[in-house]
Amino acid sequence: MSTASAPAMARTVADVVAETLAGLGAGHCFGVVGSGNFAVTNALVANGVPFTAARHEGGAATMADAYARMSGRVGLVSVHQGCGLTNATTGIGEAAKSRTPMIVLAAEAAGAAVHSNFAMDQAGLARSVGAVAERVHSAASAVADTVRAFRSALEGRRTVVLNLPLDVQAQVLHTTAHDAGHAPSSAASPLLVAPPAPVRPAEESVRAFAELLARAERPVFVAGRGGRGARKEILALAEHAGALVATSAVAKGLFAGEPFGLGISGGFSSPTSAELIAGADLIVAFGCAVNMWTMRHGNLIGEGAAVVQVDLDHGALGAHRPVTLGVLGDSGATAAAVLEALAGDAPRTGYRSEEVRERIAASSRWQDVETEDLSGPGGDGLDRIDPRVLTRRLDELLPAERIVSVDSGNFMGYPSQYLDVPDEFGFCFTQAFQSIGLGLATAIGAALAQPGRLPVLGSGDGGFLMGLSELETAARLRLPLVCIVYNDAAYGAEVHHFAAGDPGVDVSTVTFPETDIASIARGIGCEAATVRTVADLDIVERWLGTGHGRPDRPLVLDAKVASDGGAWWLHEAFKGH
Repeated sequence: MSTASAPAMARTVADVVAETLAGLGAGHCFGVVGSGNFAVTNALVANGVPFTAARHEGGAATMADAYARMSGRVGLVSVHQGCGLTNATTGIGEAAKSRTPMIVLAAEAAGAAVHSNFAMDQAGLARSVGAVAERVHSAASAVADTVRAFRSALEGRRTVVLNLPLDVQAQVLHTTAHDAGHAPSSAASPLLVAPPAPVRPAEESVRAFAELLARAERPVFVAGRGGRGARKEILALAEHAGALVATSAVAKGLFAGEPFGLGISGGFSSPTSAELIAGADLIVAFGCAVNMWTMRHGNLIGEGAAVVQVDLDHGALGAHRPVTLGVLGDSGATAAAVLEALAGDAPRTGYRSEEVRERIAASSRWQDVETEDLSGPGGDGLDRIDPRVLTRRLDELLPAERIVSVDSGNFMGYPSQYLDVPDEFGFCFTQAFQSIGLGLATAIGAALAQPGRLPVLGSGDGGFLMGLSELETAARLRLPLVCIVYNDAAYGAEVHHFAAGDPGVDVSTVTFPETDIASIARGIGCEAATVRTVADLDIVERWLGTGHGRPDRPLVLDAKVASDGGAWWLHEAFKGH
């Protein structure tokens, strides 16, 4: 006696890709949906992956980048073939240069569509900005191709463009109702791809590191992106060796609350922090590129100081400057191994004297550094507020449990140094590609990664207007996002740089008429105010008090700022151009 077979169920490759990514634990998808990525995006949503519709693919890519950085999960981007991918390229380049674990699901014209106007070398484009190019080749390989891309993103800390040819996406896999839940996506369990185990350094490297540290009298540890997650191990070694600690800009907050913490090392350093770092006889970089930004073109490395660089990437060791010792290893595992090697030695005071602690407490934060107040009437007779006064006051007004995102421009030092954050997941700095206009999207992705914190954006007027379309996204999502727009009606970095040596130089190409950004923001559905004096910031307290302390719309502060003559970091930055 025969039994009837179970009815067949049709699932496409687009379904399988989505199921696999969901099963692997992908965190959140951002995108702009067109005909080529409609099916895979809907399949992601059906499989429980949250989706946020951006207004531009470039914004979507940067949102996913920021989300991945601040959540520790792989972020997803979904784009249409051809122009959808090209629109996202700047955001993809930023993520790739920052080694952000992110997957771009890019529809691709292929097969019978090779003569389509959407057809292009998508794999070549991905590689050109430093991303990894992958492709789903067929129904038979769909799971394996997707898993391979996910492993590359998670384990290799890479940004991957996973091309999804239209003809392959549409291929159908026939399964029965009985085995639909078992193949092929059953392989995509959360246990299939796990973060790699920390890389322990070679014993020879540990001994050499320990010997340098034992001889040092004034060691300074600087942790970068690769040092995030290793606070406990790095601080334990620093305490034993008598070392001061600092971070690169991208790791701001890692040592928050540490009495021997110097804040950011580099162009954003306060005078006290810069002096103490430059006085070190040993600098140890944990997961940090010892580059022109972090070391002020080498000016923060004292004459005769030894330099140790710890990194997971062999190619990063000594890439920007010669180092005394390069250590291939995970930051936390390396710090723990060196501490173990020094276990027989008594802890040292080193750089951690009471005098140094008092200096750090008194003047390592920019909030404690006296500056001249430049507020007053501008050339148009209207008041303009000193950006330092503005940001100091906002640091006092805004809740401490915050997540700060920063766009690029002349203003960027102010939110970076004057706005404190609780930890390394409170600061998102998408600056590897040095593109302006990424700030709004960064703030949205960061906000969705850390929903319990107040999101804050620092942006110039140029970058804010460049990315303005995503303000609607923030309003649609009802994010309590504070947007501080440092509005000087110009691309300020270029104005200060090119006019510095010749006040008569024509800067009309980088200056603009005044824009009423507050009115634009209100039209999009935000709360907004024009800020010319400290008194204008009273709106912040009123806004914070709405919605039982959880406002349901962004607040845009169109701050008409006084000229600082070129921010302190700018003079260093342009040396590298």
